[in-house]
Amino acid sequence: MILKDILYKVPLLAVAGSTSVSINDVVFDSRKVAKNDVFVAIKGTLSDGHDYIQTAIDQGCAAIVCEHTPENRAENVVYVEVTNTSSALAIMASNFYGVPSANLKLVGVTGTNGKTTIATLLYQLFKSAGYKVGLLSTVKIMVDDTEFKATHTTPDSLTINKYLQQMNDAGVEFCFMEVSSHGIHQKRTEGLRFEGGIFSNLTHDHLDYHNSFAEYRDVKKAFFDGLSKDAFALVNVDDKNGMVMLQNSAAKKHTYALKSYANYKAQILENQFTGLLLKINDSEVWTRLIGSFNAYNVLAIYATAELLGLEKVEILRLISDLKSVSGRFQYLISETKITAIVDYAHTPDALKNVLETINSIRTKNEELITVVGCGGDRDKTKRPKMGHIASALSTKVVFTNDNPRTENPETILNEVEVGVEPQNFKKTLSIMDRKQAIKTACQMAKPNDIILIAGKGHENYQEINGERFDFDDFKIVQELLKQLDK
Repeated sequence: MILKDILYKVPLLAVAGSTSVSINDVVFDSRKVAKNDVFVAIKGTLSDGHDYIQTAIDQGCAAIVCEHTPENRAENVVYVEVTNTSSALAIMASNFYGVPSANLKLVGVTGTNGKTTIATLLYQLFKSAGYKVGLLSTVKIMVDDTEFKATHTTPDSLTINKYLQQMNDAGVEFCFMEVSSHGIHQKRTEGLRFEGGIFSNLTHDHLDYHNSFAEYRDVKKAFFDGLSKDAFALVNVDDKNGMVMLQNSAAKKHTYALKSYANYKAQILENQFTGLLLKINDSEVWTRLIGSFNAYNVLAIYATAELLGLEKVEILRLISDLKSVSGRFQYLISETKITAIVDYAHTPDALKNVLETINSIRTKNEELITVVGCGGDRDKTKRPKMGHIASALSTKVVFTNDNPRTENPETILNEVEVGVEPQNFKKTLSIMDRKQAIKTACQMAKPNDIILIAGKGHENYQEINGERFDFDDFKIVQELLKQLDK
């Protein structure tokens, strides 16, 4: 492909050399550069691609895209200077793969909680309706029926466009994509043409990356600011930030809510461990999903499906067939009638929602035993809040490791325990080893008791000292309860 075609719509500050040069590939990792590639120097959180320009040249790249051109320029290499290389990379990636987002209906889902559930269930629903569908999520990537492993909530822009091109080749009509605050801030979604955007909610998270909650909110808002007038913006207005997302957005504005006036309104008629009975606008629908937080997710799914042209009666029928997403309020009941629930809840608000949902359904004759921890190398300010919520809303709590990563696990647990109020001290114990913590919870539980294992959800690994070990909360609790049943 010709460099000038790859650079189409990229704002250029300066060019040294001819942009008519032929390019084999677009690369931002200097270790992957091959002959006649274009190397894009990205300023990352840990390293700066500008430090590896010479490495890329030594490996035979034909062009460099950078924010400041080196003083000593190599012969026969084209230098392109831009204001922001992350933004340039996203537009270049889209061009390189033939602007694949323009050939399908791409819907982005953003917010603190609910992204994976909404995107995955929309994928399920549209597949059941007979369409070819794509999914870009935390859990997995789907190109219609073909599954690929996901490594990030929102992949890098080259990976996004590569999969979107594969979706084009497979005849995919709709794609549902999680859009994280990191992905927006790092410009990974620029150059994509969205049919619509969904905002679920905004709560305490990622303040290790964003300097403040206001910055976190504004990054999310930037996604809606970038939507075109032909796209739709669907926001949850029970969240006070919902209307903020719509400010300055050129998109067609739509709202959903359980408590406020909105275009799409739902009411919970029944809330049980077997599912929810909802009234959406004027129609009733039964869903196997559980809890008020899932009522919001179902409502967002209903509204999105209608905005994308599906018939109301068909949407309601399809919603009643939806299955829960892996690691999102995923539960089993043992032979001794112990209920174990595995949920990804790793933020204070998500944990509170799950615990309040369980408490609203249970009869209070049962114990609610929560196993929870906090990840290392991440936002430390949420740790005492998680400890406070878990101990206040459970009858017993086992604090344990999550993914300590490179942090001292004991330090993390101490910071979680700080949030426990004196009247709740006796409810809690700390067990560093996560499997032993889950085993202890299972041994503590009696028939009809409920065990919540929170924080890791779908993850099938535990990350300790930079190494990943096989670890699946759901499989482990299933195995332990089977042993106790014998």
